[in-house]
Amino acid sequence: MDGMDIATLMEGLGARAREASAELAFAPPQAKEAALLAAAEAVEASLPQILEANARDMAFGRDKGLSDAMLDRLKLDASRVAGIVAGLRAVAAQEDPVGAVVAEWDMPSGLHIRRVRTPLGVIGVIYESRPNVTADAAALCLKSGNAVILRGGSESYHSSQALLACMVAGLKAAGLPEGAIQMVPTRDRAAVSEMLRMVKYIDVIVPRGGKGLVGLVQAEARVPVFAHLEGICHIYADGEADLDKARRVVLNAKTRRTGICGSAECLLIDRAFYARHGGVLIEDLLKAGVEVRTEGELLSIPGTIEAKADDFGREFLDMIIAARLVDGVDGAIAHIRRYGSQHTESILTENQATADRFFQRLDSAILMHNASTQFADGGEFGMGAEIGIATGKMHARGPVGAEQLTSFKYLVTGEGTIRG
Repeated sequence: MDGMDIATLMEGLGARAREASAELAFAPPQAKEAALLAAAEAVEASLPQILEANARDMAFGRDKGLSDAMLDRLKLDASRVAGIVAGLRAVAAQEDPVGAVVAEWDMPSGLHIRRVRTPLGVIGVIYESRPNVTADAAALCLKSGNAVILRGGSESYHSSQALLACMVAGLKAAGLPEGAIQMVPTRDRAAVSEMLRMVKYIDVIVPRGGKGLVGLVQAEARVPVFAHLEGICHIYADGEADLDKARRVVLNAKTRRTGICGSAECLLIDRAFYARHGGVLIEDLLKAGVEVRTEGELLSIPGTIEAKADDFGREFLDMIIAARLVDGVDGAIAHIRRYGSQHTESILTENQATADRFFQRLDSAILMHNASTQFADGGEFGMGAEIGIATGKMHARGPVGAEQLTSFKYLVTGEGTIRG
């Protein structure tokens, strides 16, 4: 497609989305729930076609030279598709956020004022290789009364199209406009640049992906952005950490799934913990097949390799972790402030005052105490699914679920009330 074709194509998507969003804004909760349940049934019924489409994407990804971690993000199997179905049903079962009264009060003037949730309008979601984002993002936008334009990664093109067909089948079944969920039907990168300029049609852009994608979006977007920066997640083993808890949590935080944004990328060990327990946390990681990049005393642990300066503050998304000794909780806080991406950090300690200090003095979107960073996930927060983890500070922060995809308006009632 040439530039003119792309511009025309995107203009058409935008116009259809804007038209659909006007209808969705007042669609009854029952219709949206019915659409999501019908979409879930369609995904279940389409399992063979979805897996066949994913096999084509996996072959494309391997030919493109994607890493094992990125291929893992791309891969769908029966259990992951079942997870998509469960996510759709969970979002369907949630309370509808649209029209919910956030606050209400009376004024001495005689006015009664209500602040109620309202959809944002049209949301553009730009993401990389995880095809499940297609269903998650579409479901959350629909639940919150927003139309959505999806632009998935070139690697997940066929899987995303197969899932899109199921979502559109759900819209049809519930009598909702098909323009409510659309996908950019080309791998051409010019479509992304066009999306970022569509202020007439798109109310907010949500980028999900690596530093390159998010950086491009933030640099070029004229549409407001919910930033989803890298997941440079830290886990800090305090001097008063419980050893069994620490061993269990550190291993899970790094190895459960390395390709997700909640995977721990840096282990900080208090010198007091190291004096008491030695290198056990690092030894556990090495035994599990993790490459541990470190410095100083920790290099005496057999199997570790010397860290480069840029290994701290790096999102590996692989079986690699950086590790460093720090002086107490303040040392951990100083390191995280310097190298973190304000995504998710976890402290392992039995001292509540220390945990409180960690919570109070860090400003990441998610802070955890004695829990794995892999819980940085909208589903695990009870949101059914998420459209991303917002690391910025405006409007949405942390897991972005249906409620975070709404704004509000004021409904003001009087009795022929006039202002003196």
